[in-house]
Amino acid sequence: VNAAHADEGVKVTMVSLLLKACAAALRAFPTFNSSLDGEGGLVLKRYYNLGFAADTPRGLVVPVVHDADAMSTYDLAVALNELTATVRAGKTSPADLSGGTFTITNIGVFGIDSGTPILSPGQAGILALGQITKRPWVVEDRVEPRWVTTLAMSFDHRMVDGAEGSAFLSDMAEILRDPGSTLILA
Repeated sequence: VNAAHADEGVKVTMVSLLLKACAAALRAFPTFNSSLDGEGGLVLKRYYNLGFAADTPRGLVVPVVHDADAMSTYDLAVALNELTATVRAGKTSPADLSGGTFTITNIGVFGIDSGTPILSPGQAGILALGQITKRPWVVEDRVEPRWVTTLAMSFDHRMVDGAEGSAFLSDMAEILRDPGSTLILA
């Protein structure tokens, strides 16, 4: 993807790939893209507005990529770059900070492998990306260096149970594990 858009000045990052994979996984696990109504009933969202945690001089902010499921990986990278620049400049509109249905946070930028992310109010889940490091990995009975990360997740047990949470994480890992995935490269 980066090679195809090299002259456009936007680089697809792991967070862009994670947003794309997450949009696909949320379709398979719709309760993660839900909220509770005022009486405790589950409201499944038909749109995929993915928030991403951004560290700014004024603290952590969660801008939202609206309709992320309809975007290509490259378009997600463009949206991330634009929103991150706007947030860091302190010029984010209220619309850019609202309406999120699920959040991703990249704790790996701080050299952390894993952590327990805190849910954004009203959302069913949040996914944390740990640092990406080259590690020895067993591949078909031999050890090879591989880029490895840890995914961690928190979710609201009023909407999602532990088995579904584990299945969601497994689905995310499978999507990300396949470097030629048409899901990611689209």
